[in-house]
Amino acid sequence: MNKGEKAARPDPLKTLARGLRLRCPVCGESNVFRAPFQVRHHCPVCRALFQREAGFFVGAIMLNVIATEGAVMIAFGVCLLATGGGGSLTLPVLFAVALLFPVLFYHHAWSLWLAGDHVVERLPKTDLG
Repeated sequence: MNKGEKAARPDPLKTLARGLRLRCPVCGESNVFRAPFQVRHHCPVCRALFQREAGFFVGAIMLNVIATEGAVMIAFGVCLLATGGGGSLTLPVLFAVALLFPVLFYHHAWSLWLAGDHVVERLPKTDLG
């Protein structure tokens, strides 16, 4: 790309769908994770950089916290509807949701944060092979 050219904006829905599938937000070909809880440094296909500077993924942590709070609120609403407002099972269910949901949503939080970043400001490419 020349200095004066602008790169075409990525399609937000397509990019976020790739993020939900834990795929590279740029090309959709490679997984963002090489193993559970281990983010790849970059995409082996298009060389988009996944591991950014320190502090970049604070947003992914924030996304995970907000989603967890939403899941706890939904679980609380379901418990209220199921038990009529006074079930002894409510607190253990909420505790389990609050502990398990962030671990289960971890990969999606990272991948969606990468996808959102790619939509806002395209992911940089790495020089590493």
